[in-house]
Amino acid sequence: MTKVYHDKDANIELLQNKIIAIVGYGNQGRAQALNMKDAGINNIIIGSRRDTSWNEANEDGFKIFSIAEACKKADIIFMLLPDEVAPQIFAEQIEPYLEKGNILNFSSGYNITYGYITPPEYVDIIMVAPRMIGQGVREMTLRGEGFPAFVAVEQDASGKARDMALALCKAIGATKKGAIEVTFTDETYLDLMAEQATWPLIMSVLHEVYKFQIEMGHPEEVVLMELYLSKEPSFMMEKMADDGLFKQLPYHSHTSQYGQLAGFKSVDTSYIRRFIKRRYELLTSKAFAQEWEQELKQDLINFNAMKEEAFQSDISKAEERVKARLK
Repeated sequence: MTKVYHDKDANIELLQNKIIAIVGYGNQGRAQALNMKDAGINNIIIGSRRDTSWNEANEDGFKIFSIAEACKKADIIFMLLPDEVAPQIFAEQIEPYLEKGNILNFSSGYNITYGYITPPEYVDIIMVAPRMIGQGVREMTLRGEGFPAFVAVEQDASGKARDMALALCKAIGATKKGAIEVTFTDETYLDLMAEQATWPLIMSVLHEVYKFQIEMGHPEEVVLMELYLSKEPSFMMEKMADDGLFKQLPYHSHTSQYGQLAGFKSVDTSYIRRFIKRRYELLTSKAFAQEWEQELKQDLINFNAMKEEAFQSDISKAEERVKARLK
């Protein structure tokens, strides 16, 4: 079985004499840095360019340096940069200053899995990846709940990479809930599949139901409210996380439960399975990574066009009209 690590499995004392550089003080960088600071880790520095994140880190009480200078000083480097800019920044401002014994901690497996970043063999390559947005990482820690995370070791040059990874998990608050051991490819493929298969399918279902019910003459206000604007689905998703995909059903009426189960049993899943398989093959063959790389070279022309089309769609305009009436 996959290993799940908790507070008792991690020794935060391993971090006390290590300088930790947070490269990328965005939502995740800020949340993780503040959590570690609250956990008693005082040797945290920030590597950033001079922008709003620099000012925010300064207000939060951290010492801030250029990315290159921070990496010169650091023993542990948190790679919390967007996937698309990380390779160039790594090559120019991080890799030249790496030394034997350094630890590179990634929050995403993307650039390692697809070979856009290949660190030297004398450093540890680990991943501590919260399964939570940055705001949740911070807020759930402040509430004493903790949050789940993935933890992985890709390269163990020191022989102590796993112990250090678990110490970092504990420092940011993940072992309180549970750090699940994965590989970099696990994290990469599963994360991308959520983005490219699960959510597109969910969005497509909502969109098609909306269009059908409008065609049947139902008011857009009522259709959208019943579909998701009421936030009932978000409550259901929370209960799925707490109780289970099906075990949340008792929160609904018997009529609702019967209808959901009967409908579930009658869905033809053959198309869904084919769609999921095609998306997975795009990921494992590197076809998507190559497509995205080409899109970046084209200044996001297709991406911006698709986003504009979605934002100007009938359902997006209907949402604006309905929300305006509910203010």
